Amino acid sequence: MVYIVLALLAVALPRAVAAQQSAAADATTPSLNVPQLFATTCGWCHSDAGRAPGKGPQLMGSQRSDDYLRTRIKIGKEGAMPAFGTTFSDADIDAIVKYIRSLKPEHG
Repeated sequence: MVYIVLALLAVALPRAVAAQQSAAADATTPSLNVPQLFATTCGWCHSDAGRAPGKGPQLMGSQRSDDYLRTRIKIGKEGAMPAFGTTFSDADIDAIVKYIRSLKPEHG
């Protein structure tokens, strides 16, 4: 009986640890492709992938703080921008802010 329990633990324990590590990584790793997100979701208002004004403001070169951008993405602005706090994880929102900060004019 003891050998059976030990054998089960030997198989189950590494799987449980791996599952916990995977869940922890998922919680901190962005789960989306931000440039694609802008093309399919944000680009309706933030033109040229955030590089030009549209219905929404130009995001490239924004003087707003990262905290402001995170909050605006999470809670939106009534009548102007939907809230995405239940759609995106904190890691996703951080990736979006990082994308906004990386925007440079496209030369084509």
